[in-house]
Amino acid sequence: MSDLETALIQLQCELVAERNLVNPNGLSWLQYDILNLLRQKGPASPSQLSEQLHIRPSKFSKVIKELKQKDYITQAVNQEDGRGLLTSLTETGLDFLRTVDAGHTFLYKTAAQNFSSEEQQLFTQLANKLILALEEERSRKQ
Repeated sequence: MSDLETALIQLQCELVAERNLVNPNGLSWLQYDILNLLRQKGPASPSQLSEQLHIRPSKFSKVIKELKQKDYITQAVNQEDGRGLLTSLTETGLDFLRTVDAGHTFLYKTAAQNFSSEEQQLFTQLANKLILALEEERSRKQ
């Protein structure tokens, strides 16, 4: 096994361990993405959310149901058209996102304290390059 492979495996394990610390309820990445999108964009219809996240409606409705059961979101009739549902973030959902944000801040501070400014720039460039390659590969598989 190469040093690069070992480092990537260990980094992935550490990031998963950090995620588990800030996500004791075991929310999936998709559930987190829905909550974060609602925080960024505000209330939205289920179809708008599923389109933005490229998720099939059948899978999306199951995920929405789980988030409602955890009291992270609410759904109410859209007052503008009186027909469709509008999905909104609850205070509980916002609290969860704040906890995750604190974990992100911890990761940032740890990196900032352990990398010189040149290393931070290099890490950022390399991480973004790898992120883009992984996203492109995942898009091709879908």
